[in-house]
Amino acid sequence: MDAENERLRRRERELEERVAQLEARLEAALGDGLRRPRQGQRTSAASADLLFTAAEKTRMPQIITDPNLPDNPIIFANRAFQNLCGYDAAELIGRNCRFLQGPGTDPSDVAKVRDAIAGRRDVVVEILNYHRDGTPFRNELYISPVFDPDGELRYFFASQLDVTRFRTTEGVLAESEARYRALFNAVDSGFCVVEMRFDAGGRAIDYRFVEVNPAFEVHTGLRDAVGRWMSELAPAHERSWYDTYGQVALTGNPVRFESGAVALGRWFDVHALRVGEPEQHRVAILFNDITDRRRAETTLRATAEEKATERDLVWRASRDLLVVCGFDGIFKTANDAWTATLGWDVTEIEGARFDAFVHPDDRGTAERAFSRVSGGEVLDDVDVRIRTRDGGYRWVSWNAIPTGDRYYAAGRDITERKALEEQLRQSQKLEAVGQLTGGVAHDFNNLLTVIKSSTDLLKRPDLAEQRRVRYVGAISDTVDRAAKLTGQLLAFARRQALRPETFAVDRAVAAVSDMVGTLTGSRVHVELDLPEGDSRDLHVNADSSQFDTALVNLVVNARDAMDGEGHLRIRLRRATAIPAVRAHPRQRGDYVAVSISDTGTGIAPENLERIFEPFFTTKTVGQGTGLGLSQVFGFAKQSGGEVIVESAPGDGTTFTLYLPRVAPSASHGPAEEPEALAEGHGTRVLVVEDNLDVGAFAEQALRELGYVTVWAKDGHQALGEIEREPSRFEVVFSDVVMPVMNGVQLAGEIRRRRPGIPVVLTSGYSDVLAAEGTHGFDLLRKPYSVADLSRILRRAVQDARASRS
Repeated sequence: MDAENERLRRRERELEERVAQLEARLEAALGDGLRRPRQGQRTSAASADLLFTAAEKTRMPQIITDPNLPDNPIIFANRAFQNLCGYDAAELIGRNCRFLQGPGTDPSDVAKVRDAIAGRRDVVVEILNYHRDGTPFRNELYISPVFDPDGELRYFFASQLDVTRFRTTEGVLAESEARYRALFNAVDSGFCVVEMRFDAGGRAIDYRFVEVNPAFEVHTGLRDAVGRWMSELAPAHERSWYDTYGQVALTGNPVRFESGAVALGRWFDVHALRVGEPEQHRVAILFNDITDRRRAETTLRATAEEKATERDLVWRASRDLLVVCGFDGIFKTANDAWTATLGWDVTEIEGARFDAFVHPDDRGTAERAFSRVSGGEVLDDVDVRIRTRDGGYRWVSWNAIPTGDRYYAAGRDITERKALEEQLRQSQKLEAVGQLTGGVAHDFNNLLTVIKSSTDLLKRPDLAEQRRVRYVGAISDTVDRAAKLTGQLLAFARRQALRPETFAVDRAVAAVSDMVGTLTGSRVHVELDLPEGDSRDLHVNADSSQFDTALVNLVVNARDAMDGEGHLRIRLRRATAIPAVRAHPRQRGDYVAVSISDTGTGIAPENLERIFEPFFTTKTVGQGTGLGLSQVFGFAKQSGGEVIVESAPGDGTTFTLYLPRVAPSASHGPAEEPEALAEGHGTRVLVVEDNLDVGAFAEQALRELGYVTVWAKDGHQALGEIEREPSRFEVVFSDVVMPVMNGVQLAGEIRRRRPGIPVVLTSGYSDVLAAEGTHGFDLLRKPYSVADLSRILRRAVQDARASRS
């Protein structure tokens, strides 16, 4: 018994020594967050040394709190916990662990912890704690009470686990799953996952629907498909669908295709790919029902083919010349009408330039048209002559539409139409000539009647001086009327010799308007509409006297249309184009436009095209000759302009005269009257006239006025007279219309040989003067008076002497 007691005492001493060693080690470890229990303290599991040692060595974050101290402070925190929260031992020991909580911590989780500690029982709770740097972490906390052998509560042991990343991953997965489900249910396309079934030979024989979205039924018409096999839902489903999906399941290669499902009566656009593990043989299928689109495409394709066939047939069957031409001027394609109409093979047209077949005289028109269509303008009715393969030409009227880098053109053969138009023009010309001849004969017979009667009366021997003067005056007046008549005829025919000069149209219009009131009478209200600003912008180069005559003719015509009562407006403006009129296209340019508008009865449509014909008039006999508008028409044409009429019965009439605008030139003012010649002055004149009667009259008249004359019958004789004795003549007076050498040619030769001798020309009508002008020489129009003849010769001599001094 004593031996046993001794053994127990020895064992007790060994244990006490062991405890002392552990206490020493515990005291040394206090700087690492370890604090040993006070003497007499015990744990429910083992000794305090074992508890603290195990807590220190484990890699799991752990703390020990002492509920017997105020506020249950932390008395131990291992290294793993310090690393978890970021605090060291000195900052943790003695503090309640609630300081690890923060604004995001759920109060219900805190309440669970408090209840467990108050009830001295175990608890597991996931609570939001915060690191030392303020960042949160999800802490899976396990708290357990530690009792001594006597059942007294000694400690609370708390184990920690950071589950933040697990919860984050779960959240991401959950969110991803939610998005997938939302997309899965909301997508308009059909979607399903199928599981393929293969036979022993590895051939796909069926598939089962694992999952389908709500749109699946809309696109397929199949109901309650999940868990069922396709062979059950559509027994006649085509073999090709099984084969295609089987290849996707076996190889993992996705496919995209369009195909029809006869068993379902639909067309689908399908995108299929393998999902899951290869052994699962699952295929995800995204598809759209495109049955309506395929039908529309089929319809469109059929329509396009039909249109293409129609277009090809029209291209081949058209009798018009069809061509596609690039903006480089090269023909790309042409139709067979080139062969049928012009004899050219299509291969000869393709690759050639557009102007290679155009008549040389029409190439300017063709090039201008090409520039317009290349600039994006649509062309209508461009008429040019196109060469045939045998060397002839045919008239073709072209229309063209540009698009992209080319244009499409259609040309219609109008050769026969041109021939008919020419025949019509010739017929109209013959009719006009007949009308003109009749009118001229009528008016000249009237004039000749007056002259004949006056000359017969002048032959009476007992004629009183008063009557003789009256008859001579009647003859003179009748000659003036005849001269005016021929002038109007020449103006219409554009054969008069104009005296163009640059003048301000606004001034000329204002001057004519001063006499308009006298012409129209007091019952006609006259409105003058002139543009404001500098008048230098309103200059033209034309015969000013003919311009005045044209305005007077238009005013008189307007007065007669209003029967002497109404509103007359004269308007002047600038214009950038002449409108299309009388088969002429619109002509761009810079023009001065003078408009005469009246409120008269208007012009009937059937008369609009005839009003400019000579002797055509709707007035009663004795109210007009029908030559006034003819003069306006001829003057406008010969001056490079146009006259346009707009009218309707009951709405009045507007005539607009267009003349090309020019820059102003320096004004020389009116010519001064030459000085009178003294009696017997003896000025030497060479008269050149091939008509014997006119030559004899001119020579006699000049001699009566004191001139010394020599008469040459033609230009060559006149040059011979001058070369024989150059100083013999002071002036040459020559007719224009002569055989071999006309007057203009003679004057030019004299100017070249003897520039000091002035030349005066005379003519009643000349193609040369109408086409070329006087070339700077003075012109005396026939018929002329003796006074006019003397005046122009005196001026020529006076100017020549002034230039030599």
